[in-house]
This record gives sequence, C-alpha cells and structure tokens, in this order.
Amino acid sequence: MAPDQPMEVAWGSGCERALVFVSGMRASGAAILIFGTLIRAIVFDFDGLILDTEEPVYRSWLEVYQAHGEELPFERWVSIVGSTTTGFHPQYHLEERLGRPLPKEVLDHRIGRRTEMILANAVLPGVVQHLDSAREMGLKLGVASSSTADWVRGHLARLGILDRFECLRCRDDVAHAKPEPDLYLAVLECLGVAASEAIAIEDSPHGVAAAKRAGLRCVAVPNSITARLDLTEADVTLSSLADVTLQQLLEKFETA
Repeated sequence: MAPDQPMEVAWGSGCERALVFVSGMRASGAAILIFGTLIRAIVFDFDGLILDTEEPVYRSWLEVYQAHGEELPFERWVSIVGSTTTGFHPQYHLEERLGRPLPKEVLDHRIGRRTEMILANAVLPGVVQHLDSAREMGLKLGVASSSTADWVRGHLARLGILDRFECLRCRDDVAHAKPEPDLYLAVLECLGVAASEAIAIEDSPHGVAAAKRAGLRCVAVPNSITARLDLTEADVTLSSLADVTLQQLLEKFETA
C-alpha cells in the first residue's frame, strides 16, 4: 500500500467499514477515516470540559451574593459561560445592586474560595483516557479557550497534561472570544488541519456555536452548570466523556 493511502477494514460488531486508522507519512501525521472523511485533530475546550472550574467560579460568587443578601441571577450568569464577562459581570452587577463598591478583602476572599475549590478538583472523567487514545491514534490535539493563556497553561501544567497538546489558543490570542469562531480558526491554523478534519469537544452553547461557525463537527459534554442549557446545535451530546471510548465517540458521527 502506498504511503497515506487509506486501508479500509471492518471495525467492531455490526459496524461495516466504518472507522479506520490511517498511518500517514506526511508531516500531517496520522488520521482516522470516518465514513469517507479523514479526521486528523481533536480540539478541546478547557473550563468545564477538562477541569471543572465553572462550578467553583459560580459558587464563589454565589457565596458573595448570599453574604450581601442578594440573589445571583442564574440566567444572567449562564450568558457568560464559555465566553467572557462582556455581557454580564457579577462584581459590577452586585455593586450596582448595593450602591457601593465591594471591599478588596471581599474580592480577595472570593478568589481564595474559587482557587480552593478548583484545586480540589481533578481532571474530569474520561479526559485523560481520550487524550491517551488520541495520541495512540496519532491525532493532533489542541485547546480553544475563552480564558487567558496563563489560566489555561497554569492549570494544564499543574494537572500534568500540558504536554499532551500541540497547540493552545486563548482569548489573548484572538480579537473575539467564543461564540465567535476566531479561537477555533486559530487552532486549526496552528495544527495545520482543515475544519472538516477536526472535531471539537465543548461544554457550553457559546463553545458549540464557536466550533460550528468555524466549520468543525462538535461533541457537547455538559457539566453541572451547562446541563440546563440548550446544546442541540452540537452534532453529538454525551453526559460524560467517560461513557464512551474515543473509538466509540468517533463512530457516533455516522448518525450525527
């Protein structure tokens, strides 16, 4: 067989020539053939998908609101999940409600509580297994995050998985965060793959919208915050990455 020529084989019971590992000799590396389409990369969101930072951030602000006798409107909060605080900022909203600025010690305590809760969390279930499987298949891995590069790199390094990713693109790197497609387009350029050759894994409507606008197929894996939101724009939805192997996940795109 010539280099880069796909080899079609059966994969699993009842699956007719569905998923194929292709050993590539070019710089683009290996690929997975899914029903006639080569997949060369998987791009992960970070917050709420690799590490549950979203629940701690929400809980830390909820504690501040409750201490001041105010309610944190959940519908306003979820409008910024997976994006930035451009549309709603919990600090400014509370200060407006109170008619005065929050003391520095309150803000510092909130950050401390957020950090304490985040550091108590491990990588979310199924993530490491999928990273291992992707590496075994020779797929490229990237991260597209609306958070800052320092935030994402710092946590990935602390968790011991920073070196798994060939490319990270964060809100520092683009003009517009999610739901705009800029982050995904930047990751695709960095990895050297086309949108049709990549799959995104997201946890929020903003993230799913960004991936789809960039032309990627998208898997939605909601967390405790985003489970109540509309993720129907995703091609595939899972309750947890631990529910399927990477091979099974890729096979789901047959009917997506």
